[in-house]
Order: sequence, then structure tokens, then C-alpha cells
Amino acid sequence: MPTPKRSFLISAGLAALVVGLSGSQFAAGAATTSDAPVQAPPSSTVRNVVLAVHGGAGSIPRGSITPEQEKAYRDGLTKALQTGYALVKDGKPVLDAVEKAVNVLEDDPNFNAGKGAVFNTDAEHELDASIMNGKDLKSGAVAGVHHTKNPITLARMVMEKSPHVFMAGKGADDFALRNGVPYTTQDYFWTQRRWDSLMAAKNPARTQSKDREVGGTVGAIAVDGSRNVAAATSTGGLTNKQVGRVGDSPVIGAGTYANNRTVAISCTGTGEVFIRGVAAYDISALMEYARMPVQKAAATVITQKIPALGATGGAIALDPRGNLAAPHSTKGIINGYVTRDGKIVTRLYDDETPAS
Repeated sequence: MPTPKRSFLISAGLAALVVGLSGSQFAAGAATTSDAPVQAPPSSTVRNVVLAVHGGAGSIPRGSITPEQEKAYRDGLTKALQTGYALVKDGKPVLDAVEKAVNVLEDDPNFNAGKGAVFNTDAEHELDASIMNGKDLKSGAVAGVHHTKNPITLARMVMEKSPHVFMAGKGADDFALRNGVPYTTQDYFWTQRRWDSLMAAKNPARTQSKDREVGGTVGAIAVDGSRNVAAATSTGGLTNKQVGRVGDSPVIGAGTYANNRTVAISCTGTGEVFIRGVAAYDISALMEYARMPVQKAAATVITQKIPALGATGGAIALDPRGNLAAPHSTKGIINGYVTRDGKIVTRLYDDETPAS
């Protein structure tokens, strides 16, 4: 039996071979789903999913948080899922569904995005986000935003109201003001828990905190009845990060990707390595060129390639047929999903979501 590393190399090699032989058959940005046969998804894949969200990769063993904390996290995920599902059910664009689902999580102080964002090394909040439409590959992203309450909405505005894809820092905040987005002061993002985490990071030898860093980067992915997909990701980054640091969340192809031919993906983890590994796009490439089902493609990248590069993380990936994968090389990943019939499932603890 091949080792995980060898299996990844075989998969990557196959993908490269298919590209070399048939690259002309796969026009970038095609809006229709491939006619090639797709392998049946493995039993661990969740089927008939309309929308899924995540609240960051990490570890939450049972008994490590209070019942009140558990309820707060599950309630946040549920509200995001209900919000996005209602839009899809009403026939609204999937972009609306993922944006509004992420807005819910950005407004929830339990997650590391928007209101609950972590502090950088200068005790400031720098926010990153990106959004992508699988139908035409249009996308928008912002990084280092300081004064915008909902960065994912600003990312969509960059996509729809400018000729650009990516805006950063003061320019992004100024763009928001010019387009009617209210100015948000930094104190809005402040939470005691994130402040305590910053102090612990700056004084690790002097601080003995039992509070877990629960609630990380957030993301949403969705598919509608016409098999259009979309993805969105938003984050406050890393606690005590260097000022100006940008991770994978706002980088199209690294932390976010959507293509109607293959998959919608939102990633979470060590952003530097997800950028180096072009993680989100790589999952799509394995599906398109090597014909892997979503579960195998996502697990190959998240549980083999990313660890081989020296890091860990997770992702949620949804193909146009409603098959959901949530692989992670961390012990767990906070996530949830809603199926076509409206059933909502939230998964918080390490043992609730299979690793691959």
C-alpha cells in the first residue's frame, strides 16, 4: 500500500498528466458542469447539502468547554445556516447566501472574524476576506481592513463595483466609504477574550489561561438548484500577528475558490502554507483534471499535501451535486451544513467530523 506522501505524489502526477494530454478540453471559467463521469462519493461524504459553514479548524475535545459555550457556538452556526438556506430556497443568488451566512458569523463575537477578530502585535484589528462566484469565476477580496464591520460584504463590492479583484489597507477602507459603507471604529471589534489571548501570546511564561482558542476563521459555501456554486471566507488572522501580515483567507485559490465545473471551497488553518500550496485551487484541479470526487480531492490536499509542507488546517468543499467534504489535519474543525430538505447539522467537537 502506498504511503500518504507517495499517494499524494501519484495523484499530483496524474493531474499533471491529464493537463498535459487534454488541457485544451478544460477551458478556464466554463460555466457548465463537466460531462465526464464522476466517481461515486465515499460513504463519509455528506450528500444533498445546499449550504455549509465553518468556524475554524482546531481542537475542541468533549468536556473542554461549558454547555453555555457549546450552545453559543452551535447557535451561531445554526443562524448562519438558516440565513443562507432561506436565500437559496427563495431562489436568490448563491453569492447572496454565502455573503449573508458569513455576515452572521462576522457579527458573532465567538468567531475570529468581524466582531470577534483577534488582535495583531500592535493591538489592532486587521481584517481579511474574499468571495467567489463559480458561474463566471468573478471574485473580490480585501486585506488589512481596519474600519469595515463586514469585510465579506466589502469584498463583494470590490468584485461588483470596481474593475479590481483585490484591495488592501487604507485603500480598501476608503473604497468602502466612497460606496456608502459606514465607518466602524476599532473598538467595535474589541472582545475581552481576544484581548486576553493577545496578553497570553505576549507573555506566555507569565500567563496561565485555561481558556481555549475556540472559534477561528469563518467561511461559507453553497450550491443552488441549477448547480451554481459560490464560496466566501473571512478572518481576523492570527493572534499577535505582525502588522500587515496577510494569510490565505483573502487569496483566491489559496483560502477560497469556486468553479461550477468542480467545487466551492473555504479553507482554514496556517495561512502561509495554504498560500504556498495553493490549497483551494488544488482541490478543484484534482477534481477537474484527475477526476477525483470531492472527498478524495479535498483529503489529498488537506490531510496529505498541507501536512507535508509543515502545517495543519481544514476546509469545507461542496461539489455542484451537493456532496460535502470537511477534511482536516487538525484534530477537529467547527462546521455545519443544511440539506435540501432543511435539515441542519452542526459539528463542534473533534469526534463529530471525520478527518478525511
